[in-house]
Formats: sequence, structure tokens, C-alpha cells
Amino acid sequence: MDVAVVITRPEITTSVTRGAARLLTALGYAPLAEVTLPNGRRADLMALGPKGEIFIVEVKSGIEDFRVDLKWPEYRPYCDAFAFAVAPEFPREILPEEPGLIVADGFGGAILREASVEALAGARRKALTLAFARLAALRAAGVQVAEL
Repeated sequence: MDVAVVITRPEITTSVTRGAARLLTALGYAPLAEVTLPNGRRADLMALGPKGEIFIVEVKSGIEDFRVDLKWPEYRPYCDAFAFAVAPEFPREILPEEPGLIVADGFGGAILREASVEALAGARRKALTLAFARLAALRAAGVQVAEL
């Protein structure tokens, strides 16, 4: 007897986010999930690299999620590098070619296309790095916050 397993959109998002975070950690980044940026947009993952670089990852759970969510260019002014993270079965040909591309599941991920790097201005990098550090410290202390 065949039994179909239905995976919900929130389950896909959680799995891809977890795998992308594990990949970023393995690459030396310190990721935080669900970070509200100064412009009010929420990054699925924001990570601080070993040299202070800021990497934002936007998780896409399916075609509909990508097609209705056109706000991703608004993340670019708040990072050095930007990438999409998708599940292995996601139709990658519909994604734009400019951002990086990560394919991930709940266990890890792989970079299929490197994210282009556009260095942030020094003042913005400093402000974002300090806000990121404060957010991480508050979360570690058990305070429920999402904003930089």
C-alpha cells in the first residue's frame, strides 16, 4: 500500500532554513533566523562572517512563495552578499541569476551559485554589526526580539 507523505509549506521552510543555517555555520558564519532589518523587512537568515561580512539568505518554500514575494531586492542594501535557499525539488530555473543559490534540507546544504559580493559602506556595516551582536546577545539571554 502506497501512502503519500504531504510536507507542508511551513515544514519545508523550517527544513531549508535549518539546513542553510548549518551550511553557513560550517562555512564560519554565525547565523540568526528571522531578523527584522532597519527598513522593516524580515530576513529569513542573517549571518555574520569571520571577517565581519554580512550574508542574508532568503528561504523560498515553493513556486508560489517566490512569485508572490518580490521584496527580496530590498535586502541587498543590508548585506555584503545575498542568496536564495531552496529545497532540492524546488524548480531553480525560475530564480533570478544575480543572487547566490543554496540548496538545503534539514541536514545541511550546498552552494550551487556563489553570491556576488558588494561591500557595505563602513558606517552601515558598523551599525548592522553592533545591532546584530545585541540581537544575538538578547536572544541568548532568552529575550524574545527580532529587530536589529
